[in-house]
Amino acid sequence: MNNSTEQKPNGVKHVVIVGGGFAGLNCARQLAAHPNLRITLLDKNNYQQFQPLLYQVATAILSPSNIAFNLRGTLKGHPSVDVKVAEVVSVDPNTRTVQTATGQQYQGDFLVLAAGSQANFFGTAGAVENSYPLYSLRDAERLRSRILAMLECADRDPSLIAKGALNFVIVGCGPTGTEMAGAFGDMMQAWLKRKANKKEFEDLAANRAQVLLVDAGNAVLSAFSPKAQKYAAKMLKERGVEIRFGTKVKQIGNGHVELSDGVRIPTHTVIWAGGLKAASLSNNIGIKTGHGGRIDVEADLTVPGLTGVYALGDFANIAGKDGKPLPQLASVAEQSGKWCARNIVADTEGKPRDSFRYFDKGIMAMIGRNSGVAEVGEHRHELQGAVAFAAWIGVHAALLTSMRSKVEAFVEWAWDYFGKSRGDAILDQPQEMQIDWNDDSDPAPPAAAASGPAGKASSST
Repeated sequence: MNNSTEQKPNGVKHVVIVGGGFAGLNCARQLAAHPNLRITLLDKNNYQQFQPLLYQVATAILSPSNIAFNLRGTLKGHPSVDVKVAEVVSVDPNTRTVQTATGQQYQGDFLVLAAGSQANFFGTAGAVENSYPLYSLRDAERLRSRILAMLECADRDPSLIAKGALNFVIVGCGPTGTEMAGAFGDMMQAWLKRKANKKEFEDLAANRAQVLLVDAGNAVLSAFSPKAQKYAAKMLKERGVEIRFGTKVKQIGNGHVELSDGVRIPTHTVIWAGGLKAASLSNNIGIKTGHGGRIDVEADLTVPGLTGVYALGDFANIAGKDGKPLPQLASVAEQSGKWCARNIVADTEGKPRDSFRYFDKGIMAMIGRNSGVAEVGEHRHELQGAVAFAAWIGVHAALLTSMRSKVEAFVEWAWDYFGKSRGDAILDQPQEMQIDWNDDSDPAPPAAAASGPAGKASSST
């Protein structure tokens, strides 16, 4: 067993935290203020990633360094927190012991499970092998290179457009999919302007680029009001995004996507924003999991039937005031991390734990330049357009971990907004250029069999 068995000073308790995301990091920070606690924070990465802005890395608005923060650097003022870069692969909740992929074990007086989430493909054929999820920094960098690879290939050989080089399919009309589609729409308009000004991709037929947003539901941003949904759909369509409601992805192939209505679209870039489930660790914790593979917790964030074990953030089903699980939001993770720390301190002091009370600040989404929707506060005061766009920027900048990242993000946003040019458009993963342009079966015309090119096909709206 590792350092968890070292001799501890009398009265000092050891807290093991699995996961350095919003929940785990905020829990560690709060606990570090108490001298009678020693904290070990375990994460497979040495950084925290700001997931709400991953799509901006994928579309080259921000660089990876704008949204990723070194954990040791972030916690350098907290000597009682020991960061270990290690992937936890199994948990013994009864002894509060975790084991890493390299064989080390860590045991604590308290165990906090905040391992985060992963893409949920819902068993869709070919999705794991052929789609691009957007739930980690690696995902965002890989997708950025794929998008740039498609542009380079189509610029070099326009005949590849017929094979789907410029068809981009986004699965899921939630915040991730909607914001990605809006950014894509702005990107397409920028391509056309730069081509007209002979500044970039002069031989690229950018007007043939198609963005298709697919969802089994009947509205974008289902958690928002009907008014906000209508506005968001309108802004996407103004950006050339085709939306197909009531449609599922049946199968994703090497060079195509097949929809539940039988339409087949040639594409080599399918972006998966179709949902989340708990990280794979949830399969190896010896606890029966609930919806989405997450751990159902008590009102005080403890795991039922266990002593000193907590579950937080995207790894847990945390009930709100209405008894329904709270959404997988950064604000929920942040607040649950801080609340968990308070309850652990109460445990060490022999005081009763408090039930978690989520302070609902509202929800918001950016639909593209000068376009956004926001529902502020518990009573959901609605904002739209440029005001919501500005509010989105302010809130997300405030959530960034360091002052440096806040300043750098503002500079990048200002450069994109006023300079009308993308920043870090670097194809740094050359394997994304290695594309098999021969689909695994004879492709049908790109949704033309239904009614025109993929991005122009009729919508159920």
